[in-house]
Amino acid sequence: MSTLQQTQNQKKTGVPGKSKSMPKPVREIIRCKYLYLIFLIPFVYYILFQYWPMYGILISFQDYNVVKGILGSPWVGLKHFEKFLLDPYFWKLVRNTLLINIYSLLWGFPAPIILAILLNELKNEKFKKVIQNISYLPHFISTVVVCGMLVNFLSSDGMINQLVKVFTGTSIQFLMDPKYFRTIYVASGIWQSVGWNSIIYLAALTGVDAEMYEAALIDGANRWHRIWYITLPSIAPTISIMLIMNLGRLMNLGHEKILLLYTGSTYEVADVISTYVYRRGLLGNDFSYATAVGLFQAIVGVILVTSANQISKKLGETSLW
Repeated sequence: MSTLQQTQNQKKTGVPGKSKSMPKPVREIIRCKYLYLIFLIPFVYYILFQYWPMYGILISFQDYNVVKGILGSPWVGLKHFEKFLLDPYFWKLVRNTLLINIYSLLWGFPAPIILAILLNELKNEKFKKVIQNISYLPHFISTVVVCGMLVNFLSSDGMINQLVKVFTGTSIQFLMDPKYFRTIYVASGIWQSVGWNSIIYLAALTGVDAEMYEAALIDGANRWHRIWYITLPSIAPTISIMLIMNLGRLMNLGHEKILLLYTGSTYEVADVISTYVYRRGLLGNDFSYATAVGLFQAIVGVILVTSANQISKKLGETSLW
């Protein structure tokens, strides 16, 4: 091999010496070594914090003993699953979890789509950027701070009740009355996430062909017609994918916000599966039972995602896989 050819091989692979003697996959890895180094960080994260903890699922089939460990604890099969399904509290937990998630889906899912379309229709770029920045900001506020704001605003002498007193003369115990809990939870969730969730729809809208709008305008279509017949059909695949992912979370609800907001008087409507797992697992030290409940929740989520994906594939030919 000539010196010129060796130099060219070194430039291509970034490896001195006999590059042809190396297997092609090895040469590709060395050539893209910096990209693989960047990829290594999330890879290690998912292995350590997402996949390795799955080993702990085994304790849902055991009477777990901290001293004996996972391998030494006795196996009991589906005992904890049967116990949860036969628990009189089971249906109340499922009902509360589904209702809060369904309300969030009905009101929260269309909100970022509407915001993205409205932002897309704005012609003033400076005003558009200001609105985007304002709508994104709540996403970066922690759940603890958001709940603290809600408690302060909705307390008997808070800002909201000060306005209520002006019109009615009396205050309302928003956080103590069960009928307001779900509305507060869903509304605050929409406020916190609508701007951030609209980003993906704004990205989808950038791919819509501008010539379609021009042709519709020439044909006499007004703004509403252009949105209905061009914008929405163009981002329909993105909407379908996001809907499938949201349906998979119908049985999954974070416990942090509910723990910070609910009180004894709102337990009836606010207690969900995740808070029940928290109480039984961490506070009650019943690790096996709590893990079984969590696994049941995950299995139902997988079934929902798979079902929604198959329905979407048959109806609109859009699916996750």
